[in-house]
Amino acid sequence: MGSLDAGFSSTKKAILLLLKRKDRTSLGDIAASMRISKMAALRHLTALETKGLVERSSHAEGRGRPRVYFRLADKAHNLFPEAYAQMTLAALAFIDRSLGREAVVKLLKQRAREVYDAHHAAFDHQDLKEKVATLAKIRDDGGYMAELGPSRKGAHELLEFNCPIRAIAGKYSEACAVEVELFENLLHADVDATHRVVAGDAVCRFIIRKGGASHA
Repeated sequence: MGSLDAGFSSTKKAILLLLKRKDRTSLGDIAASMRISKMAALRHLTALETKGLVERSSHAEGRGRPRVYFRLADKAHNLFPEAYAQMTLAALAFIDRSLGREAVVKLLKQRAREVYDAHHAAFDHQDLKEKVATLAKIRDDGGYMAELGPSRKGAHELLEFNCPIRAIAGKYSEACAVEVELFENLLHADVDATHRVVAGDAVCRFIIRKGGASHA
């Protein structure tokens, strides 16, 4: 499977990105978001469905015809950045066999430390809201399709619609905990991961509150 940049029209690419962010979405909502007719949207979706990239379902909602919804198929996730995940996973598996799982966790933490060292200065002299926005920008640049969710009193929300390390986290769950610790160290805040892509959720969702975490 190639990347999202190869072999897709701009409309099909936009539809795939929309479904990546919104999970199950109705035909009408897709057409409205793309500013095209339902018939045109259906043609694009059917083409993507034929390639095994999109799945459809029907749901009865009161009287009339069931409403048609679309979502990404598992095969489509390979289109999004995974940061050489398979190569990294093979390397981690080798370390695991040779030196044990503790060595894998040590390597993950060392990588997090490198990320911290590269970015922590960008968070200086910012309040928590600004820090979360800075983190979202860094993560989005890293291929995580990150954006800010709604803020509540005393809490901020970070959403990530793509997980470049999904294959790694699927085998080494410690990777998720290391990421949360990295966030806490960069933000000097408490971070709670309420949803994870690797666990089958459509998005990684982090709730961030003021706290006293110290840097790594």
